Amino acid sequence: MKRKETREEAVKIAYCMDVNKDFDKNLPCIFINHFEIEDVDTDYLNKTMDDLIDNIEMIDRYITDNSKDWKINRIAKVDLAVLRVAIAEILYNDKIPESVSINEAVEISKKYSNEDSHKFINGILGTVVRNIGK
Repeated sequence: MKRKETREEAVKIAYCMDVNKDFDKNLPCIFINHFEIEDVDTDYLNKTMDDLIDNIEMIDRYITDNSKDWKINRIAKVDLAVLRVAIAEILYNDKIPESVSINEAVEISKKYSNEDSHKFINGILGTVVRNIGK
């Protein structure tokens, strides 16, 4: 499985975690085994999900601070999962260029969310990247 597909699985896992309000580090493994997903990039998946779980409050703060007048509980769950995975990559994985994280997040949102979500996600992630370190 390519990184692109593994990233989609990470978004699905992040979505399930949010819906169930359960951010247990064992859930990615359980998810992969339950759905019998093969050839997953386990190094990428484990790092991304660990970074997301360990830093969920910081990631959510970036989302809140960079989404004008949108409270996090008003953001669609799918969009929130996409944003969380992308921001975990941007903040904690220096092997992935920021532009790749943004582009992949936009493409995933086009596939799984409504027709305007990709603009919202692109805007937030672009603002996050510009504001990192300020």
